[in-house]
Amino acid sequence: MSDLNPGTDAHLRRSVLAEFSVPSEPGNERMAMERVAEAIGELEVRGENLERLKTAVAEATMNAMEHGNHYRAESPVLIEVLASDTQLSVKITDEGSGPPAFHSETPDLEAKLEGKQTPRGWGLFLIKNMVDDMEVTGDEHHHTVELILHLDGQAEGGK
Repeated sequence: MSDLNPGTDAHLRRSVLAEFSVPSEPGNERMAMERVAEAIGELEVRGENLERLKTAVAEATMNAMEHGNHYRAESPVLIEVLASDTQLSVKITDEGSGPPAFHSETPDLEAKLEGKQTPRGWGLFLIKNMVDDMEVTGDEHHHTVELILHLDGQAEGGK
């Protein structure tokens, strides 16, 4: 494992487990999900936690392909898998411009059925509830969604 942050405490050092890209074409979210699962095979992420992570990776990759890259196959989604002693991080980056689309409104099924909320907006809500933490960042050239799982048994919310 390579140390990306020399001189920091052990729990802050992160190693790159995988870096890859997938073309922005429908269905490639499954490829991304499986490659992330392969990359973390040596870690103690199993059962429900693994399934939650795979769902979050697939959803975030699909969002990046659709909203960031507008399903342009020539615009890949970049995926980086990092791990420290206490944390697993999956960064999913698209080529979107402007601030990242982030809906702060919690989806309400009744409001959506009544037309009071857009039928969209479940993706980030779902992702946030599948992992321990999520960060969304962006600039004029890229958007990144970082999915975080705690590996030290201190997962928030019992996840």
